[in-house]
Amino acid sequence: MVQKILISTGGSGGHVVPATILYEHLKDQFNISISTDYRGLKFLDKSKYNLEVFNTTPISANILLLPFQFFLIIHLIIKSIFFLRKRKIDILISTGGYMSLPLCLASKILGIKLFLFEPNMVLGRSNKFFIKSCERVFCYSNKIKNLPNKYISKISVIPALLRKKFYNVKKADVIDKNINLLIIGGSQGAKVFDTLIQSSIIELSKKYNLKIYQQTNSVNFKVLKKFYKDRNINCELFNFHEDISNLMSKSNICITRAGASTLAELIFLNLPCVAIPLPTSKDNHQFENAFFYYKIGCNWILNQNEINKEAVANKLFNIIDNKDQFLVKKMNMKNFSYQNTWNNINQKIISVINENRISKN
Repeated sequence: MVQKILISTGGSGGHVVPATILYEHLKDQFNISISTDYRGLKFLDKSKYNLEVFNTTPISANILLLPFQFFLIIHLIIKSIFFLRKRKIDILISTGGYMSLPLCLASKILGIKLFLFEPNMVLGRSNKFFIKSCERVFCYSNKIKNLPNKYISKISVIPALLRKKFYNVKKADVIDKNINLLIIGGSQGAKVFDTLIQSSIIELSKKYNLKIYQQTNSVNFKVLKKFYKDRNINCELFNFHEDISNLMSKSNICITRAGASTLAELIFLNLPCVAIPLPTSKDNHQFENAFFYYKIGCNWILNQNEINKEAVANKLFNIIDNKDQFLVKKMNMKNFSYQNTWNNINQKIISVINENRISKN
């Protein structure tokens, strides 16, 4: 009998995109469905996935609301138990975040096998809470922070999850007289990117034949479009739903946040980047993500809190005018990602689930 697997996700694109990739890897072997909260729905094509909406209200930090929060949690756990029972779920895979907490707790009560996914270099708080009771946690490294040493054996290291179309996209070009600069702010948008680096782009446009590909949101779209038009700078603006793989392949350098999925995609397509981690990311995980790749020579890092008008421009001038280190970065990316194939990841994930889905006697 084909086992039923539920992938629990929601919130930001950083949680939802990996969930969709796991879905694609497992759909031919198992009966797969995805549960998401209302926030996660905007990142999902309802016609493409076997989708369930399970909304989880965020827990407030207001101490005055503690009694209400307690009853809310109990309600969500009971709701989760009925949800899992009704759908006869055999295995739950959580991509982390508070939205998965009630379902993970319910899986523990019901004795449902729990697998975790942690793409960041810091174990998330939700995943850390369930590390003891889970079967395995899929990670990109066995040296992630905040993982108690006694649970190191639960890590299953896999190559970074990439959407299938990335394997058919040509690698990014080298720098030449044309500079195609990609600016990525992440699924939540990075308003600071729309203003922080404008003066740097103006300086770059004075020296190079510059084309800008920039991710922004609908609120800033018109203002940013006017900024580039007034300065006669060639640009193409896009939102989170754009085919980012195609834009990465057209670019030859990138400025980005340090979300795990975005960095993995850049590394795979050999596109050197300047990472500006989100300073407010929980447990500083974006810096740790960027630093992981920095240590193996794949990127540069700038601290947002220390950036001034000259910092970004000076960094980009240095990279463009000193192509040797740029080429070294591309080679390091190529060497790091050569084992990242769809089949390798597929076989690894399925074998780990099959090895651990049968209850131990």
